[in-house]
Amino acid sequence: MSTHKLDISLEQELDALKLEGRAKPTERIIEHYIPPKGNNGPRYKLEGNDNEFIRLNSNSYLSLSNHPDLIDAADKATHKFGVGPGAVRFIDGTFVYHDRLEKKVAAFTNKPAAKIFNSAYTANCGLALSISNKKTHWIGDQLNHNSIIRAMRISSIPKENKGIFKHNDMADLKRCLDEVSPCMERVVVIFDGIFSMRGDYAPINEITKICKSYDSKFKDGVITVVDDSHGIGAYGDTGRGTPEFCNAAPDIIIGTFGKAFGVNGGFICASNSIIESVRQKADTYIYTNPLSVADCAAAIKAIDICDSAQGRQLLCDLQKRTNQFRQGLEGLGKESITGPHPVVPLLVRDTTKTHDLVNYLFNNGVLVVGLTFPVVPKGDETIRFQINACHTFADINHVIELLDQFD
Repeated sequence: MSTHKLDISLEQELDALKLEGRAKPTERIIEHYIPPKGNNGPRYKLEGNDNEFIRLNSNSYLSLSNHPDLIDAADKATHKFGVGPGAVRFIDGTFVYHDRLEKKVAAFTNKPAAKIFNSAYTANCGLALSISNKKTHWIGDQLNHNSIIRAMRISSIPKENKGIFKHNDMADLKRCLDEVSPCMERVVVIFDGIFSMRGDYAPINEITKICKSYDSKFKDGVITVVDDSHGIGAYGDTGRGTPEFCNAAPDIIIGTFGKAFGVNGGFICASNSIIESVRQKADTYIYTNPLSVADCAAAIKAIDICDSAQGRQLLCDLQKRTNQFRQGLEGLGKESITGPHPVVPLLVRDTTKTHDLVNYLFNNGVLVVGLTFPVVPKGDETIRFQINACHTFADINHVIELLDQFD
């Protein structure tokens, strides 16, 4: 047997992706990390390139991935238990660090219980598999992350049991709730805490208030779910994310250890019954080995740091650099979406200019992400900047100066 015929068909499909502008670029390979020195934050070297790069495309918002305490925690756990669990959770693949991390993140989010996953993507899918039945109706924001969209698809509920409301439009959310069949037993309203391409946030206090007003209409109520992957650790006075920022308490919080916490993995925090249902029903939890003990130990340490004076200082540094960058864009007369989050979009609104600006910044040692059609609608072409706590005043000034010099 040969894959020759399949290879030909796949090559044609890949060529079509390129023509449509949807093909992913060649992955750059980071081969060296250069620690902060003097007025400079960390720099990175890419394979085949002599430049030293500032990363403005990293979601390690608190810059914890290179923190010596996290590295030490991971190292000690690895020496104690090895590099891999050797089994799924149900077959003695649960180590003490898995249990400690679940208790730690549940307490951090003020929920009774938690389950950890290999990613927030698999956490979203696992939740959908766990709480959906034939009488479940799902409603989501139109700009939800792909993992939420995929989760709604694999929940096996029919199309008529799904609703989409316009981005952050509370009147349209009410419309979706009004359209739910009275035969439904439970309604799940799911949304991103921070919308990762824009840096704006869901008004969770308004969403939960609206959902509460519909709760009595359904046997199991209206359940609010926030995927706060870009908020947890990086947002709110104590880093507890968008719910803290909005002074709201959604029923279920999904998040990641792979962004502000600087490690890897995802989690669901909720009631004891929901978490036990996840443990019993989520294929993405049951049929895969869990995170390594190194990841778990590092994530525990990251939460400890976030929940300390050191963490408050990192949040303060992050906000200062974010404000500096946003003010710099404003001073140049650049268009952005206002807000305090370290995801800062620069609205270029032209495909060619977006590509040119991304290449210009790359040639000057700055890594960013450009978003063009069909990823975003024509006219909404954007460059996404992500500010980290490790960026220095000089780093941000340098990037603003580069943007000012771009013609």
